[in-house]
Amino acid sequence: MNLHVLLVTHTLPLWFLVLSLFLPRICILVAWLQHSVPVYIPTSVNLIQVIVALLIPRILILFWIYQDQGIGLWFLIHAIAIVVAWGGGGSRVISRRRVRVIED
Repeated sequence: MNLHVLLVTHTLPLWFLVLSLFLPRICILVAWLQHSVPVYIPTSVNLIQVIVALLIPRILILFWIYQDQGIGLWFLIHAIAIVVAWGGGGSRVISRRRVRVIED
């Protein structure tokens, strides 16, 4: 049984796929300025993509990956990153607030 894992990149550059895991808004801005992703980030103003890029950029990146590659390894990696970012981030803030209230 042979198992091959391929990290396929079609239109989306590899730097965008890797860095958008950590800095999604900055990657969207840099890709737009460099025209690295011309199909998915148009130069004309697309109101829906601009709103989604500002409010929930990880969902927009996940959508672009799905449009480019379908459900593959990069899609799953970014989906896990969304779950980790949304699931774990809120509990840290709440626990910090409770500690501050108890200390005061």
